[in-house]
Amino acid sequence: MTQTYEATYDGDSLHFKEKLNIQPNTVVRVTIETLPADKPKGFLAVAKSLNLEGPEDWSENFDKYLYGDLHADPK
Repeated sequence: MTQTYEATYDGDSLHFKEKLNIQPNTVVRVTIETLPADKPKGFLAVAKSLNLEGPEDWSENFDKYLYGDLHADPK
């Protein structure tokens, strides 16, 4: 039977992301395949992934939405 699990190696031992479906004292063969590291996302990619919604004039009236009408730029 073949099962695939993801784990992180901390320098001493493997830490599996989920519980193994193996009985204690079962003899297994382990093959190590390193996975590519997740690339850190830039600010714009993170902002886009948040799917933020707001009024269309959000950027033009930023102070109004952030501080209220009291501090808005009187135009």
